[in-house]
Amino acid sequence: MSETVPMTPEGHRTIQEELKHLIRIERPKVIQDIAEARAHGDLSENAEYDAAKERQGFVEGRISEINGKLARAQVIDVTEVSTDRIIFGATVKIFDVETETEVVYRIVGQDEANIKQGLISINSPVAKALIGHRVDDEVHIKVPSGIRVYEIIEIDYI
Repeated sequence: MSETVPMTPEGHRTIQEELKHLIRIERPKVIQDIAEARAHGDLSENAEYDAAKERQGFVEGRISEINGKLARAQVIDVTEVSTDRIIFGATVKIFDVETETEVVYRIVGQDEANIKQGLISINSPVAKALIGHRVDDEVHIKVPSGIRVYEIIEIDYI
């Protein structure tokens, strides 16, 4: 469990903000909800109490999970990197040879991934296949629908 968790500076800030929100807002609210539900009497048939306790378990679990990730975080700022190869944090424009379309992805940490925003996890098959390649390289990537061929058009480190 001592494996590092790669994060972009933005991802690191986002997860820190989530932790602050959970500790400062969600935790006190859940404690208040539990106290109010207890005041209603019989806890054995109190749905409000059960829901509040369940929410408390979720909040405490998420706080613990975030603390663990932050403890193992390896924040990688690609603006300070000088390379012509694709690495974690790079924004990559690729050309799908079959569909003749261009796609832009940024390779980010697992918690930051959001395909709708073009953010793909470092653990995804596409990111794993792209890592280490350069502009004009042709990359064959095994995806659920088969093998896709991409040409790397541009690499940016913003």
